[in-house]
Order: sequence, then C-alpha cells, then structure tokens
Amino acid sequence: MTQINKLKIFNDPIYGFISIPNALIYDLIQHPYFQRLRRISQMGLSYLVYPGANHTRFHHALGCMHLMQKAVDVLRFKGISISDEEENALYIAILLHDIGHGPFSHAMERSIVEDVHHEEISLLFMNELNVKFNGQLDLAIQVFKGEYHRLFMLQLISSQLDMDRMDYLKRDSFYSGVAEGNVNSERLIQMMNVENDVLVIEEKGIYSVEEFLMSRRLMYWQAYLHKTSLVAELILTKILKRARELTLKGTVLPCSDALLFFLQNKITLEAFDAATLELFSRLDDFDIISALKAWQYHADFILSSLSKMIINRDLLKIKLTNEKVPSEDLQPLKERFAAENKISLHDTDYFIFKGKIKNQAYSKEAEPIRILKKDRTVEDVIESSDQLNLKSLSKAVTKYYICFPKQLV
Repeated sequence: MTQINKLKIFNDPIYGFISIPNALIYDLIQHPYFQRLRRISQMGLSYLVYPGANHTRFHHALGCMHLMQKAVDVLRFKGISISDEEENALYIAILLHDIGHGPFSHAMERSIVEDVHHEEISLLFMNELNVKFNGQLDLAIQVFKGEYHRLFMLQLISSQLDMDRMDYLKRDSFYSGVAEGNVNSERLIQMMNVENDVLVIEEKGIYSVEEFLMSRRLMYWQAYLHKTSLVAELILTKILKRARELTLKGTVLPCSDALLFFLQNKITLEAFDAATLELFSRLDDFDIISALKAWQYHADFILSSLSKMIINRDLLKIKLTNEKVPSEDLQPLKERFAAENKISLHDTDYFIFKGKIKNQAYSKEAEPIRILKKDRTVEDVIESSDQLNLKSLSKAVTKYYICFPKQLV
C-alpha cells in the first residue's frame, strides 16, 4: 500500500506557506472534528458589516500553529530547552484550542448550550481524540489544562500575549480590512524569551507590546464590538432562545437533527457525554443558516421576524451610550410595539432590550505580560512602559446599548 505524504503545506494569504510538521498533526487536521472548523465562521456575523470577513476557525487554527512553530524556533535559538515531545504538545494544543466552538462562534454559548464554555468543549474533543489516537495527546492536554510544570508553555497557548491573539488580530484585521488591528506578530515572537520557566518579552520589544495592546483595543471597538455585529449576534441569540421555547412547547421546527437535539435538551457539562459530543460535532454555521431560511416563513411572528432580520440584513436599531439606560425608557416602546403587532408585552423582550459591553485591552487581574529588563529583572509591562496610555488600556471601558425595531424611531 502506498504511504501518503503527510508533510503537506498550506498556502496562507497572511504568512505564505504553513507546513505540517509531522504525520500526527496531519491526521488530526484530517479528522472530521477538525475539518468541521472549515464551516465555522471566525468572526461570527461580522461579515454583515465587513463583507470580506468570511474566514473560518480552520484558517485561524492553522495560523496559530504556524506562529507556534516560529516561537519554538526563536526560544530554542535563545537556549531554551524544548524537547520534541513538548514541541509536539504545543502544536497540538494550539491547533485544537478552538475546536469546541459552536456555530457562529459565541451565539450558541448564550442560547442553547448556555452553561458550557467553548474551552470546556474543546477539552472534551481533545480527550475523545486522545482515545482515538492512543494517548498521543496526553502531554498536549496536560499543557492545555495548565497542569504541566513549565508555565511558559501554557502562556504561549493562553495568556494576554499568546499565539491565539496574535493570529486572530492579524487575520481578522486582514479579512475585515480594519487596518488598525494589524499587529507585528513576527517582531513580538522574536522578542520572546523564558525566565524561570515564565514567558517574558525582552525590553527592546516593549513598543511592540504597546502597539499590540492598542491594536487589540481598536479591533474590539471597530470589529468585535461594532454595533451592527453586536446587534446581529444578539438577534441570533434571541432566535435560538425562541426556537427552543417553541420546541419545548411541542412545535416542530424544520432544522437538522443535531440542532433539534440541542433545542430539545438543556445540556450541562456533566451531560456532555460521547453521544452529545458526536451530535455537537455535526453542528456548524450551515445548520443555523438553513434553519433561519426555513424559519423566516414560520407562523410564529417572533421567530419569523427575527429570522428575516438576519437573512435580509434588516436588523434592529441599536444605540450606544455611556450612561446606563433606565428600564422605564423601554416601556413606551414596548407598549407601542405590542399594540401595533398584537403581541404580549412579555414577547416584546425579543425585540426591545438593553445591555452593556466592556472593552479592556489589558487586564491587571490576569497573568501579566512580563518585560525582561537588561539587568535580568522582570516586571509587568504597565510598570515598564513610559506611555501613559498603557495605564488607560488596563481600565475597562463600559458602554450601554438599547435595541429596538427601526419603525419605532
């Protein structure tokens, strides 16, 4: 039997050629669980704002692995010992870090798989793949869970300056056209080092860190928290909640078997067994879009109206404000909308609601970004920076929003 060449390369529009380092990584990429990421949008419904933002979690995962390869090369060059087994664990952990995302990334977590975070589902997938691959993911899982004694390895996967953030900022900036997010990941990686098994950035890289944090802040306001992306995701969350409400009352909605299962059952982490995971692995953006295309013609006013909004990009109006919106401000809008559309006041909550968003580029509560000074001392980037704006970047900025139908303006 002919041996398949598994040392393939991908042509990536951002980094050029991305190479697959070994046969195990190739087999993981080929697995249906991973191939599913081709059908999960990286930026959710942001393509309704930025038409180019149609890239997927599959792109992103490969990009993260590529950056991890660069980081391993740089650290080894600087004399940090990383064994072949540790290197492989880093590649597997970063490759699979987002494998637990549901359709349109975050909307599922807020509606039908409410109490289970995507990272917990990623871990369930990793454990399942570990069984299929005879324990070859043991170390990767240990690193991903933060149980491995070398802390810097977890920091490369999940921290305030990890391969995940470096890739998604650069990639999302590229595909959306929001140039402000374009971080210099190559320079940041070149400035990395390890001191006492902790990831540090050499002092001469401090301006690159400042630029990275500023890019992150701007990408949140201009892309991830863009008011149109935000309202579209909120509407999708409401649609899934309404679909679940109707399903639990006995209404039969046209949708895929996998989506129907999650509409009919409240799934907790404890209930997420192998059969549930298998059904979850069948869910992707196409299930949701197909359902919305059918539901826009449903007899239920709420479900059909909200589904049409996403399909035709005719969304609710959203207003952002720096002040909290009093609940009584919504009451006249609700009463008018209920009367005009002959629905109950309770049901107007699907169309008229408020909430808040928060943007914090750097958290002082989380693991800090550490700067390695020339005298080998290590300090938090906030202390090292001579820029006052870094202190302001660590302050959370909260904005409040109100959503309502355009006809109520």
